[in-house]
Amino acid sequence: MTTTASTGRRPVSLDELKRAWRALEAGEFRASPPVTGSTCSGGSGTRAAEWTPGAGERTVAVLGCSGSVGASTVALATAMSATGPVRVVECCSVTASGLAAATTAELGMHPSGWRRGKRDHVLLERTSEVLAGVDEVPAPIETEHEDQLTILDIGWEAGQLLATDCWLAHAVRGADQVVLVTRATVPCMRRLDGALHLLTGGRQSEQIVVAVVGPRRKKWPKAVEHSGGAAVRSALAGERCVEIPEVRELAVTGLDSLPIPAVLVSAGRHLLELHHQADTCPTS
Repeated sequence: MTTTASTGRRPVSLDELKRAWRALEAGEFRASPPVTGSTCSGGSGTRAAEWTPGAGERTVAVLGCSGSVGASTVALATAMSATGPVRVVECCSVTASGLAAATTAELGMHPSGWRRGKRDHVLLERTSEVLAGVDEVPAPIETEHEDQLTILDIGWEAGQLLATDCWLAHAVRGADQVVLVTRATVPCMRRLDGALHLLTGGRQSEQIVVAVVGPRRKKWPKAVEHSGGAAVRSALAGERCVEIPEVRELAVTGLDSLPIPAVLVSAGRHLLELHHQADTCPTS
């Protein structure tokens, strides 16, 4: 428009107006911003969220070693196998969500910005914004249950995540259990090896579990067994490895409101049993 040109102002898009309104609602233009916490390394200088699990809250971090390995499926199947209060917090950008169609009832937007839904007894919490980096993930909603099980569906590459100093990186390092999800292929085992090296420094090995999606281990090609290096061979040789059957229908459709196959829920239950075993093991 000529008015824009004469005043020297550029046109404002609808998306920009929406972002400005959301920022106004969040109080980002107040003199004292409501969001507190430490600045993440590599960030723009803005203060980021902090999160500490509640008293009695147990956390399981599910981390895919590469894209599309089924980490969200493993996270949801594990939650479905649990009893008591359980939630899955999907920490990726809204554009990368694997749980968007997995709810059977939508509960709407929480004031904190998390979109909430339910599936049977499982509460699902998903981000509602496009996130440019790990440091933009908002802190989870504080739980109201003392015996809460919180499963963090990480949704970020391990190197990118652990290079930051944000709440999500701290949550993974301090989780009661970390589940590394991979597939029975040579490239995926190499990525698993890298994730294991990033995580094992200063951690109890009992807290890290490997979940391998694909055929039974006895059917793996020999190249898969030996492609990941010593860290992978050690993880596979112990009892901290769980086989996750590949369901062809889910590979095509992704997670939706249809029932989770019983074989996946059973594998999720096995993961939780290893979690409980780690809780009862004496530390050295």
